[in-house]
Amino acid sequence: MTPRTHPARRPAALVLAAALTLAVAACSDDETPSTPTGTATATDGSQDGADPADPTDEATDAPSEGALDPRDPVVETVTATLGTPLATGLEAPWGLAQLPDGDWLVTERDTRAVKLVPADASAPTTLTGPGAGDLVEGTTGTGEGGLLGVALSPTFADDGLVFFYRTAEEGNEVLSGTLDGTTLGELTAVLSGIPAAATHDGGRIAFGPDGMLYVATGDSGSTILAQHPDSLGGKILRVAPDGTVPRDNPVPGSPVWSLGHRNVQGLGWAQDGRMLASELGQESLDELNLVVSGGNYGWPAVEGPGGTSQGFVDPLVSWSTDAASPSGLAVTDEGVYVAALQGEALLRVPLAPDGVGDPQTLLAGELGRLRAVAVGADGDLYVLTSNTDGRGEPREGDDRLVPVVVTED
Repeated sequence: MTPRTHPARRPAALVLAAALTLAVAACSDDETPSTPTGTATATDGSQDGADPADPTDEATDAPSEGALDPRDPVVETVTATLGTPLATGLEAPWGLAQLPDGDWLVTERDTRAVKLVPADASAPTTLTGPGAGDLVEGTTGTGEGGLLGVALSPTFADDGLVFFYRTAEEGNEVLSGTLDGTTLGELTAVLSGIPAAATHDGGRIAFGPDGMLYVATGDSGSTILAQHPDSLGGKILRVAPDGTVPRDNPVPGSPVWSLGHRNVQGLGWAQDGRMLASELGQESLDELNLVVSGGNYGWPAVEGPGGTSQGFVDPLVSWSTDAASPSGLAVTDEGVYVAALQGEALLRVPLAPDGVGDPQTLLAGELGRLRAVAVGADGDLYVLTSNTDGRGEPREGDDRLVPVVVTED
């Protein structure tokens, strides 16, 4: 979905081809690493259990390499205008997903509640039911752990399934439950065994154009896990909605889609199917990556660009950690929008015929820390602030869900 712009854009079939790196140096937004908990293996995925479509089936295949359409122009800059908040008074909100009727689901990391935010900006409602109770009672974690990502099933209109990423006693896990109005049914385990700690828990989940569930994890403060083939930490994982491992994953029987990540918190796809991920760096560089099947993104050997000689995939864009600390992202037909925590801005990376254009900073300091961004059914962007997460300076009304209208310059 494209944000509302004036004048209207031409239809796009955009892809990313070459990596353009923009590197600067600075410091991290993360806490001191702590000891991870949980096992490092998937417990619910199995190669034989999934039967994804034939790899030649373009509608359901994993994101492809593709090629850019040189006819599509670059939208170099845009203007972002804030709308009236849909919700205020949220507590450390983290995950964001829009329902078919236009309402929004928002997870709160620390309260472990799921809020239903009406599209008409009336008062949010807290989900009830056995699933909601399980999320509150069974979610643990301190620091960056807790109730994190949320995503709707691609067939939500038929099955009503909602997926959640949370921290539990034995590690991070993904669960699903059926939503009926504001009642969440009993939860079913989809994927478990993801290392957890007070830092670097990843947590974003999203369904790709292939119908598979992608799960962003962190290294849980143990850098060695990012390169360990048997650990689910420091990876992007890919499973079927029931948790089984697709047969076309890079390693048979393994949910690992890519490795060498420090702490991925944003996932999204361009219209051509290209996958992008935002990743928090340590002391120097944050990243926007083009994610490919089996790709190794270098952590902890490399932070930012410069790893291709070692067989690593370089980022498309790098920012200093004080300018970014990227969390969620959203992709439109003209750009990638990244919610920046320490940078307290909405970062935009234009999509270009030869890769990406020069990054642009929007809403600098206007809302404080930003945790998530999504494209609404109306074409506008929607951002979640994160000023009550213990690292920000809460303002009146925080935290908020705010619409953002984007117009081309």
